[in-house]
Amino acid sequence: MGISLLGSKIGMTQIFDDSGNVIPVTILKVGPCIITQIKTEAKEGYNAVQIGYCNISNKSLPQPQLGHFQKSNIQPFKYLKEFRINENEAFEIGQVLNLDSFALGQLVNIQGKTIGKGFSGLQKRHNFTIGPMTHGSKNHRAPGSIGMGTTPGRVLPGKKMSGQLGNTFRTVKKLQIVQIDLEENILVIKGSVPGKHGNLLVVSPSK
Repeated sequence: MGISLLGSKIGMTQIFDDSGNVIPVTILKVGPCIITQIKTEAKEGYNAVQIGYCNISNKSLPQPQLGHFQKSNIQPFKYLKEFRINENEAFEIGQVLNLDSFALGQLVNIQGKTIGKGFSGLQKRHNFTIGPMTHGSKNHRAPGSIGMGTTPGRVLPGKKMSGQLGNTFRTVKKLQIVQIDLEENILVIKGSVPGKHGNLLVVSPSK
């Protein structure tokens, strides 16, 4: 089964292998995910499955979203995400997806939203060098000149300037699975993944 799963980031720690080497790892809570909708090429024009993650109260959802779950007689979920599938793959509404489809040593891709750092300057956002701090210099962290004069007389698009830093989707590819706990739905990944603790993640088998 090549479908992706939803999970959340618990935190980072380190473990030791048999040789005594330190391995930095990230602990993830992945699944269980429930299939809430199946889309077919005959009806929607493409083949896909929609999965839900993280149970939520009925009072926390508006009526249209609540009716979507009641139509299939499924408990409400906080997160819904759709994944394309092949026509010959067999899925059922209400089917539970967990870590059974992953194995030790397997490589996975993990997508998540990075930590937002707000409005940041050039040194923090683009790793610019600061100006002289002595000899009467008044240009320490200022951007300086941002464009030419008469020609072309404007700032060209794509200029590196101050602005929003972080809070964007990033995908880290080919991370190795170190440990799997099927009872607690815990996945231990070698390396780091985007986002802060509790961040929603998409775990996909690496191709």
